[in-house]
Amino acid sequence: MNSEPANTARPAAAPIRVLLADDQHLVRASFALLISSAPDMEVVAQAGNGAEAVELARTERADVAVMDIRMPHLDGIEATRRIAADDDLAGVRVLVLTTYDTDEYVVDALRAGASGFLVKDTRPAELLTAIRTVAAGDSLLSPGPTSRLIARVLAAPTPPVPTAGTGPDHLTDRERQVLALVARGLNNAEVADALALSPLTAKTHVSRIMGKLGARDRAQLVIVAYESGLVVPGEA
Repeated sequence: MNSEPANTARPAAAPIRVLLADDQHLVRASFALLISSAPDMEVVAQAGNGAEAVELARTERADVAVMDIRMPHLDGIEATRRIAADDDLAGVRVLVLTTYDTDEYVVDALRAGASGFLVKDTRPAELLTAIRTVAAGDSLLSPGPTSRLIARVLAAPTPPVPTAGTGPDHLTDRERQVLALVARGLNNAEVADALALSPLTAKTHVSRIMGKLGARDRAQLVIVAYESGLVVPGEA
């Protein structure tokens, strides 16, 4: 990949088509009610397990799949992996749901192709903002929660093995600086401000880094940065 995902952007006037995947009916119903109340969104399908989510992603052409991790038959991680691996579903962005304090699978979900994650008890306005963010082609990476979550997972006895590209050793010094800032959740404008660059230059650096590392999106850049040791868990 040589550039950040942009070719799957939705027409500005089209409502965001949302697929909800959660095995708890009440959770789906409450999310559906909230999302349907937003004038720029519509719930096009609901799934009770990962297998249904993958199938409905194909048939309903959702823009965003809000995906629970723990589901029967096929969990949210494998469902995310199948969606991300299907070229015909390149326009479907996945936002995973987590209970945060107990889920230790979010890193796997991000590596599988998810564009970010949400805590299940997130505020209603934050859920809608998150859906808009990933629908626009951006990754939902909040600096604090992302750092803490990845730090906890990497502190396990057998941390996951990096899978994307060749690692940051093959990046230039400037690219490594940019990657470290991206890993802490900064967007392109914030990276540009931190390094005294123009926003366009920062975006170009991010695009080149993604190409060199074989990363699908910024979420995977975060995983590579932490797993390679470029960013140390717990650092400010």
